[in-house]
Amino acid sequence: MNSLLPFLQAIWRPTLEIGILGVGIYYGYRFLKGTRGQAVVTGFVVVLLVLTLSVRLLRLDVLNAILNQILPFLALAIVVLFQPEIRRLLAEVGNLPLFTNPQEQRENLEVIVESVDRMAPARMGGLIAIEQSISVAETVESGIPVDCEATPEMIETIFFPNNAIHDGGVIIKGDRILRAGAIFPLTQRGDLPKSLGTRHRAAVGLSEETDAVVVVVSEESGAISYAHRGVLTRNVTVEQLRAFLTEVLVKRSSGRPGNSWLRRWFTGAGSNGGH
Repeated sequence: MNSLLPFLQAIWRPTLEIGILGVGIYYGYRFLKGTRGQAVVTGFVVVLLVLTLSVRLLRLDVLNAILNQILPFLALAIVVLFQPEIRRLLAEVGNLPLFTNPQEQRENLEVIVESVDRMAPARMGGLIAIEQSISVAETVESGIPVDCEATPEMIETIFFPNNAIHDGGVIIKGDRILRAGAIFPLTQRGDLPKSLGTRHRAAVGLSEETDAVVVVVSEESGAISYAHRGVLTRNVTVEQLRAFLTEVLVKRSSGRPGNSWLRRWFTGAGSNGGH
């Protein structure tokens, strides 16, 4: 036992460091997977590893000195290159909805689902962004402030073909329509099918820049798609859309550690204080 104690004391710090580094790399990869940042990170890591190994193995002292001087500035380069991804990550980490009402969230997503269910058979094109923790207004261009209750009838009216703003996107936050006729940023990814139209590329582009869920109804075919975290899922049914929105908007927020008991505690405290 006396000989084991020094051994444990000697290895616990390296083990902890390796564990933290491994968890960080794993979740960083999961967060970037499927986004435009994934290819950039992969290329950046490959170039850095090849350069470092070449310099060390071939003992290129001048290049080694230059590389050592450049490495401290890589943190700044990462912040600049991956600013949208970092902003989205920090927003998700810091977003802890203590008083989120799952019933209200279900009612809000049912408005989206019902609207899409009406628009798809009529081949009424639509582009609906459901804002979460990151403000979509900072990313989109133009658009008309609406600030009205989100209802299927209102959404259908906005996307009616003869409407002047039917080609733009709608931004919804909670149970309110914030803006209509908004122009979303188009994705710059080259791996998407050439057949994708502007609506789908705008949906992917906005989901890359923010944590919004963007729902698309194709004007040509009436097909339903959604984009989230830079990943586009095409040709889904209304039930599949409902299940996905429930998973993202209801279960993930209401299932966060500490969310339910904190909400009950504060609600109980407020009720007790009222008597």
